[in-house]
Amino acid sequence: MATARRLHLFDLDGTLIRGSAAAVEISRQLGLGAEIAALEDEFLTRGLAPDEFAVRARELWGALTTAQVDAAFRGAPWLGGIREVWADIRKEGDYCAVISLSPDFFVERLLAWGAHAAHGSRWPVLPFTEPVDRAGILNPAAKVKIADRLCAEFGVGLDDCVAYGDSMSDAEIFAAVPLAVAVNADHHLEGLATHTYAGGDLREAYELVRPGR
Repeated sequence: MATARRLHLFDLDGTLIRGSAAAVEISRQLGLGAEIAALEDEFLTRGLAPDEFAVRARELWGALTTAQVDAAFRGAPWLGGIREVWADIRKEGDYCAVISLSPDFFVERLLAWGAHAAHGSRWPVLPFTEPVDRAGILNPAAKVKIADRLCAEFGVGLDDCVAYGDSMSDAEIFAAVPLAVAVNADHHLEGLATHTYAGGDLREAYELVRPGR
């Protein structure tokens, strides 16, 4: 009997990027490390809403260029083996997607690495001339809604999904799928993950749920 296809859903910040986030890497290119660290602290510990985070980050990034985003993407501390894992997922006939609260102009660069889909918060086009549209900024609940849409697109169900994440923003998607891998995760995912991985190579995390294991 044929094995059902699976959809692998990857978070970006703290998961594919170890110990950092797209906003941090972008801000580093602008010499705004301290400013984004303060904003990240408000988001992580004081409940700053994702849309307010985006509005305030947009204020910091007024002079941001595509070249600086390219440099931030290249210089980010990516886990090893991302392309290899996604190539294996494709070889197995399965699907892989990235769903992140980070800006779409950063997240969508992962399509070139082999993701079938990459969804981030909708930001204005670079160079910025427009403000952030708060309605386009994703929140944790939106990850489940996007996963539902992807399931319909690929002909699978949430019961066929594997989620990979690291923090509070992944809790809702972890609760919605049968298999979840906590990758270098914080305490917010305790009790929600099927597997836990700490390390620097996505191939090792993927091996925990790889077909035939």
